[in-house]
Amino acid sequence: MGEPSAIMLIITIPKTMSFSNGMKLLDMMPTGYNFDYINTLFDTLGAKGRAIYLYNQVPVDMIYPFLFGISYCLLIAYFLKKLNQLNSPFFYLCLLPLIAGFADYLENFGIITMLNSYPDLSLFSASATNIFSILKSLTTTIYFVALIITLIVLGIKTIKGALKAIREQQ
Repeated sequence: MGEPSAIMLIITIPKTMSFSNGMKLLDMMPTGYNFDYINTLFDTLGAKGRAIYLYNQVPVDMIYPFLFGISYCLLIAYFLKKLNQLNSPFFYLCLLPLIAGFADYLENFGIITMLNSYPDLSLFSASATNIFSILKSLTTTIYFVALIITLIVLGIKTIKGALKAIREQQ
């Protein structure tokens, strides 16, 4: 999972943002954006920046959601299994990264659609893509909070087990 995210963080995002005059790219705005922001960003990027966004940044970002969804789904499943909670309603936490990955794909398709139709952007495409961006961010945040709580619970269980083993040896 590291390679696509590293490529995006080190190469494609900075390369695209070099044309943005400090404006954030749509996929980097967790609280969303509006129609005017998209128009201003795409105008500021210019033809070359939009092309880099479309042909460099977005293709790399088409690999990341799959890897994110699968790896983080399996990660929380592993820890839930350690807590004997994989066959409980907590299993549904495993779906969060899959939902986030799916929302990321929908966001990417929205960005592709808008980049291809610029300057004739539709309010529908802008609004739908914004919703997918927010959904991606929201499910990702909820996932990481759940993962942290799961790790804390597992840590407490592990410490209690170790303390119990020490007491039994004495």
